[in-house]
Amino acid sequence: MGHRVCPWWLGYVLASPLRRLLQDPVAIVKPYVREGMTVLEPGPGMGFFTLELARHVGPSGHVVAVDIQPHMIAGLKRRLSKAGLLHRTDTRMASSDSLGLQDLQGKVDFALAMAVVHEMPSSRRFFAEVAAVMKPGAMLLLAEPAGHVKNDAFEAELQDAAAAGLETIDRPAIGRSQAALLKKIASQT
Repeated sequence: MGHRVCPWWLGYVLASPLRRLLQDPVAIVKPYVREGMTVLEPGPGMGFFTLELARHVGPSGHVVAVDIQPHMIAGLKRRLSKAGLLHRTDTRMASSDSLGLQDLQGKVDFALAMAVVHEMPSSRRFFAEVAAVMKPGAMLLLAEPAGHVKNDAFEAELQDAAAAGLETIDRPAIGRSQAALLKKIASQT
């Protein structure tokens, strides 16, 4: 796995309505997100999934979207504002070595890692940080682009997730992706 971050200008392409022909954000998030949830989305880009997450959590829910690129966050905020969903979303800048989520320890009900883990310097660290903010029993939907992430690299990501206490419970079908639904298991002491 290399550490190569998607260029910010590609965010416009990734947020295009044409992408719905390959990946419908409603169909992808609807089975997992309910009103009132706290949802984490690392690497939201310009919000292709974020807007749908914010709609699904409703007025009593909250989405935390974390990115390392200021242009992505700015584009995301514009799109959320235009859709009337900015108040449901906390947009944050991450550093190159941490998601900066210490204030969310044990508060996240669901996390969506869509085409982002392969861009992280360390998938092991990524999963450890995400698992730390998830409630016991919370779910993480992991999807990686099949063209960028080969089977052995995806399996290595799943091993890193397991080391962080995230158990693979399903392999949902997501267009042009390798995907897994992970569940945070109770800490073993």
